[in-house]
Amino acid sequence: MVKPVHLTRRRNIGIMAHIDAGKTTTTERILYYTGRIHKLGEVNDGSATMDWMEQEQERGITITSAATSCLWHKNDGEYSVNIIDTPGHVDFTFGVERSLRVLDGAVMVLCGVAGVQPQTETVWRQAKRYQVPCIVFVNKMDRVGADFMQVINTLEEQLQVQPVTIQIPIGAEDRFEGVVDLVTMQAYYFDEAGYGVDFECRQLTGELENEALHARAEMLDQLSLHDDGLTETLLEETEPDTDQIVSILRRETLSGNITPVLCGSAFKNKGVQQLMDAVVDYLPSPLDIPSVKGTHPVTEKEIIRNATVDEPLCALTFKVASDPFAGQMNFVRVYSGAFESGKSAYNPRKKKFERIGNLVKLHANKREEVDRLLAGDIGAVVGMDLTTGDTLCPKESQLLLEKTQFPEPVMDLAIEPKTKPDQEKLQESLSRLMQEDPSFRSRVDMETGQMVISGMGELHLEIMVDRLQREFRVDCKAGKPRVAYRESITQSVDSDARFDRLLEGKEQNVSCTLKLEPLESGQGFVFENLLSKGNLPEEHASAVEQGIQDSLGNGILAGFPIIDLKVTLISAEFDEEQSSPLAFSIAAATAFQQGVRKSAPVLLEPSMDLEIVLPLQNTGDVIGDLNSRRGRVRGLEERTGLQVISAEVPLSEMFGYSTQLRSLTQGRASFTMQFNHYIPVTDATRATLTGEQPSYAAEA
Repeated sequence: MVKPVHLTRRRNIGIMAHIDAGKTTTTERILYYTGRIHKLGEVNDGSATMDWMEQEQERGITITSAATSCLWHKNDGEYSVNIIDTPGHVDFTFGVERSLRVLDGAVMVLCGVAGVQPQTETVWRQAKRYQVPCIVFVNKMDRVGADFMQVINTLEEQLQVQPVTIQIPIGAEDRFEGVVDLVTMQAYYFDEAGYGVDFECRQLTGELENEALHARAEMLDQLSLHDDGLTETLLEETEPDTDQIVSILRRETLSGNITPVLCGSAFKNKGVQQLMDAVVDYLPSPLDIPSVKGTHPVTEKEIIRNATVDEPLCALTFKVASDPFAGQMNFVRVYSGAFESGKSAYNPRKKKFERIGNLVKLHANKREEVDRLLAGDIGAVVGMDLTTGDTLCPKESQLLLEKTQFPEPVMDLAIEPKTKPDQEKLQESLSRLMQEDPSFRSRVDMETGQMVISGMGELHLEIMVDRLQREFRVDCKAGKPRVAYRESITQSVDSDARFDRLLEGKEQNVSCTLKLEPLESGQGFVFENLLSKGNLPEEHASAVEQGIQDSLGNGILAGFPIIDLKVTLISAEFDEEQSSPLAFSIAAATAFQQGVRKSAPVLLEPSMDLEIVLPLQNTGDVIGDLNSRRGRVRGLEERTGLQVISAEVPLSEMFGYSTQLRSLTQGRASFTMQFNHYIPVTDATRATLTGEQPSYAAEA
């Protein structure tokens, strides 16, 4: 069990990367060198500690974020490091998002051959959104084609960051032997036979020394731009001491001005221990990050909590998981106060107290029970009914932390239980999966009566169906994946409706007026109530919103969910004796549906960002094929004899693309694809989906 240490010696970090950059292998080495595990597992043979799900072991990829804790010893003492190994595949980007939401720092792992890749850009943007300081580990320096300086260039060009090289490799490809630390000017050579536990520290000589001196001079020049004291030292031709350099590197990394870059080969057990030294030297403790900010649920006044046990409790649920033995397990980050087993905490979303169940520290799928989690801790609580994004606090010191935005699914799949008992199990199992993964959705198609599940891609849906069958024992069959079309509006309109009839034996007399407005792509659904509680009781206003929410799932053109619009409740009429929340819900749904019909509705389809890496000689054929798929090429870049094509293409045109790309390039190309935004469908597609004549679609 990891011992508690002072907050200044605690690091909460994430390991993030594009798929196949070596993220999980790096984490595995960290756990081995810290003594957390005593046998190295490998991704390739399905034995990696952090990839504990059957689906992860079979496919050799990380699907869900896994947490662990370990201790790292450095000259000045012992450090506690909480690590979250995040997914690398684009279909599971949300797992990265919710992890970064609660982390203090991150290690970005890059492939020494490929450098910055599409998913690298995505997770980097996510890290910047949450102001998470990063260091970069250029992995796989032993691979054919590894080019450290080229990776540095891609960092500058594609991520728009200021990389500061604090290590250089000793050799490359099959001649990669170790690393040079430019801060201490020491060369580290590793013993592969001993799994890298032992390494040799040598003085620099000859050509390697000259290369290191040149690289160190560049590093110091970069740092001097951020520190006047260092500038004076260099002008006086005085050698700065190590503590001064480390202090500047740490300060500027925490501020986000620079990004330190290290290198190594996790698979060959080289450079990982030096990476851990950099984690404790340059990434923040809970005391180094800004105090967490929230709002009061009633007054909406800003509230600040500092990272100390002396402040009131503030804890955030950032992930929910189903455990076959323990039931629901909620991952929490404690920002302030103490989270103690057996006590109660207030949940502002539910407006009620929740009894805190058993608390655990996690090591992949293994649990270690603890009595409490303190400010700065990451752990899990068992036996509480929470959802992702719930804030826990005292009732007398309430606050709500910012909600995490969930991405819109881009692919649908019809699913059908084989027996009636499986029907009931399916509903319950889907609810649990949606609770775990808010980027996963399910709904009933009103026209066909089929259950439809939605996710971020083919792999995402494949994994979910597999989990239904294996974990939840639901005997079901799935159809073929199809594009997750959406509907929206293009014009602002006002719409009113009245509900004036008997309901449950009582006369009802209510009406409401709504204003519908289109929003920019990706903004989802926004509801605003302009009426005071005196003009409309809160329970009636909530019923209006619920009636609209219930109508969003089935659009009026082809039954697809409606997105990217704002609905404002402008006015309402009711009689205290002849009105109920249900009547308001029905009236609101009617007004909403009528309004959508009048607002020039539009059908939308997902547009994807596409990156293809291919041989130069195949460029023309691949671009021609993209043009035939309604693709738009946005950029071309040459990398070490290869062509990289960046493009945007509708998802509907990409089914079967991997087979076509292999055919065009003799199997030598690869591609990655991720959702960008929704675009209007073609007239022909609209006609097919709605049953309208194409001429009508053109007029609309």
